[in-house]
Formats: sequence, C-alpha cells, structure tokens
Amino acid sequence: MSITQLTSGTQITRQAVTKHLHVLAEVGLVHDVKNGRERLWEFEMDKLDEARRSLEIIAQQWDQALRSLQRAVEGD
Repeated sequence: MSITQLTSGTQITRQAVTKHLHVLAEVGLVHDVKNGRERLWEFEMDKLDEARRSLEIIAQQWDQALRSLQRAVEGD
C-alpha cells in the first residue's frame, strides 16, 4: 500500500506513518518498492512471523514471572 492509502480515513499524518514505516524497514518487517512516483510498502511475512513467535515467547515468560510474583505476594 502507498502512504496515502495507509493514512486514508485516519487522523495519522503521512509523516508519522512514514517515520513508523522506516523503523519497521530498518528491522526488516517491511520493504518498499518504487512504482512510478509512489512507494508501495509490503510486509515481509517471514520476518513478521518470526517477530510474532518471539513476542509470544516473551509474553509466556512475563506470564510465568507474574504468576511467580503473585504466589510470592499471596504467600503460597
């Protein structure tokens, strides 16, 4: 999608979306392709799946840590 398409119907500025896309591109989650005067942005699905798996592991670790803290606080 183009930046115009990504911002259509939102309150988010084109500059804000551009800034976020560049950060995502730096870590390999998206890439852009020049199409005439426009740049179209696409997800890197393999990298996105890898990020999702990593975040799921981190979430499980936090859940375990919070359960341990709860047991400690409650005196079990």
